Amino acid sequence: MLFYPQERLGLFIDGANLYAAARALGFDIDYKRLLDLFATKGHLVRAFYYTALIEDQEYSPIRPLVDWLDYNGYTMVTKPTKEFTDAFGRRKIKGNMDIELAIDVMEMAPFLDHIVLFSGDGDFRRLVEAVQHKGKRVSVVSTIRSAPPMVADELRRQADNFMELTDLMPQIARSHGTRDETRGHGPREDHGLRHARSEAHGALDDDEV
Repeated sequence: MLFYPQERLGLFIDGANLYAAARALGFDIDYKRLLDLFATKGHLVRAFYYTALIEDQEYSPIRPLVDWLDYNGYTMVTKPTKEFTDAFGRRKIKGNMDIELAIDVMEMAPFLDHIVLFSGDGDFRRLVEAVQHKGKRVSVVSTIRSAPPMVADELRRQADNFMELTDLMPQIARSHGTRDETRGHGPREDHGLRHARSEAHGALDDDEV
């Protein structure tokens, strides 16, 4: 059994990394279904979503997604991207959220029993080990079924559980023929927002963030 009903759960979603994994598998994530799924697995304390925002544009393409998640049960953690030019003169956008995620995991650890990390980034292996030493269980959600695999082997080995994203697909994949029923009074996510999500995270490829 991966989860116990009495556990206090915290979700920590590396937005760019999860988007890249789902894209590699050819499906879109329905974030309402994802939240509802994990709410059935224990006492869901908090669901954090991490993403960088391109602030120097008149319109940030990821802003509709950020607003929708903020209204519908997620705690949003954002920061502006930084633009730089590499050694070959190419324009790059940097928006790494690893530090913010790691700090929140450590700060929330005393209030959680089980941490669910949506990322395949091997840099998080030491973080996982640190919270395990505090008596916490850690599940990692990513995929080994893409080419190449999206999860680092050292992270998968360190986690207490590895949850394959393709196994969750039937429960969290978006049905393109329907629109989400949102909770609260936030904006409804529609085709335009889905396009914005793809456009925004496409600009923040995981190997550059």
